[in-house]
This record gives sequence, C-alpha cells and structure tokens, in this order.
Amino acid sequence: MSTSRRRKAPGRQPARQASRQNGRNRPAAGNNFWGTEATTDDLPEAISPSDDPAAMVASLGPPPIPGHETGAQHYFDAVYAKAAGLAIALAAASGLLSVEGHDDEPE
Repeated sequence: MSTSRRRKAPGRQPARQASRQNGRNRPAAGNNFWGTEATTDDLPEAISPSDDPAAMVASLGPPPIPGHETGAQHYFDAVYAKAAGLAIALAAASGLLSVEGHDDEPE
C-alpha cells in the first residue's frame, strides 16, 4: 500500500518559496544609477573634423575579402565618411564643433 499524502494548509507556503517571493517584492538597494556627482565643471573639448575618416582603418591594410578588395574598400570608405558626417553633425548640434581654420566661415 502506498503512504497517504498530507495536504498543505492553504495559507502556508514552504519556507523556500516564501523567501524567493519576498526577494522579488523587495525594492533594489543601491545608489543612484547615474551617480550624484555634478559634471558641469567637466566640459568636453571641442571636436575638429578629420581630413580622412578612414585613415586608421586603412592603416591596417586592405580588407581580407579575396577578389573583392577594391569594391569592399569603396563601401567601407562610404560607411566611414557617413559615420564621420553624423559625428560632425552631432558635435555641431551639441555646440562642441571646433570651426577654427575653416575657410567656409562667414565673416
């Protein structure tokens, strides 16, 4: 014969489950995620556009794509130019673009 099983009281939970549920309901302890230090004194330096945005990557050599190095380099250069253009636009919108030494400035 099999042994009889005892039913648990409806109001009680096993200790193991109760501790897990209590852990989920507790608010997370810790500091402010972004910190509390004021950063107004740490202004970033002005950003000047690069003459050749692909210079660093080009220094590594041609792309390792056998038979398609020229085409791949063309597309990579286009991506680097687009990324540099977006970075310059973002710097200009933030007021961080250095415009010294450019002839296209209105006088």
